[in-house]
Amino acid sequence: MINYVYQLVSPKVFSVKYTDIDLNADRVIIRPNYMALCHADQRYFLGQRDIKVLNKKLPMALIHECCGIVEYDPTGTFEKGQKVVMIPNTPIRKNPVIFENYDKGTYFLSSGHDGFMREFVDLPPDRVVAYNGVPDEIAAITEFVSVTVHASTRFDLAAHENRDAIAIWGDGSLAYTLANVLKLRFPKTKLYVVGMDSRKLSHFSFVDGTYFANNIPEDFHFDHAFECCGGEGSFYAIDDIIKYINPQGNVVLMGVSENKVAINTRDILEKGLTFVGSSRSGRADFEKAVELMETDAFQKRINKIISVDTPVKSIKDIIKVFGDDLTTPFKTVFKWDM
Repeated sequence: MINYVYQLVSPKVFSVKYTDIDLNADRVIIRPNYMALCHADQRYFLGQRDIKVLNKKLPMALIHECCGIVEYDPTGTFEKGQKVVMIPNTPIRKNPVIFENYDKGTYFLSSGHDGFMREFVDLPPDRVVAYNGVPDEIAAITEFVSVTVHASTRFDLAAHENRDAIAIWGDGSLAYTLANVLKLRFPKTKLYVVGMDSRKLSHFSFVDGTYFANNIPEDFHFDHAFECCGGEGSFYAIDDIIKYINPQGNVVLMGVSENKVAINTRDILEKGLTFVGSSRSGRADFEKAVELMETDAFQKRINKIISVDTPVKSIKDIIKVFGDDLTTPFKTVFKWDM
């Protein structure tokens, strides 16, 4: 079966690669339906990664946030026409101790391997999760939601039981989605958000308080924190967290930085803090994310950060949607009609 794969070959330049799908393999054949853009996709598209990284990973099909429709499943796990979300994290073994997204040998679609910008995607059945009662444009960001589910799980395993207050540094899509997940998973805990953008912070009406990063009260304290800034903002966020967090707090780092970030180790040692790195997700996180997204309340909140672009029907449309994404404050979702 001939398949069309739309690869980024250099910044802002796409080409079509033709591949063959073996219909006799034990893999589910899925037609992508809706996709969502991520900052990582934009960094590749704009050429903002190190040139050595670009030379190593390109050409490559982008996108790791996608829902689709099952076309064919020789394993009998799914029915034709069933709506599913696809897991880009691809482990090569099962490790009883290490989460699949950190295990050695695990690879990630759209990071050195072709992502979901294809006519059809073929995946093992354990990399596919069915959903019901979720609008497709919301289901498209399941991977994004699963990342915050995974972070909340890492926190739950590592943090001590004093959980009166949690603070999130960041006011973007990641912080917003994480705040929604934490509110549902830890409803008795007070939740605070620290950000820079008044328009974005206004979306966090469901938390217990919001603060501007340049105007934090001196008496502001909390038990644990999540850093969702990334980039150059990571330094300031981590520094503030160390300053205001209570002793022996747990800090989950989620923001990606291209450059090294200086950290105040003296106060980390003095307060006995624990830092946890959290990235990507696995099947269990996808299943929990789908469960959350099937609830009306969660759907209504998440829908507030989704901007649905025009359907993509050509390579010209792909370039357009990446450009449009630069002007949207949160998540860009689009229908894939290639």
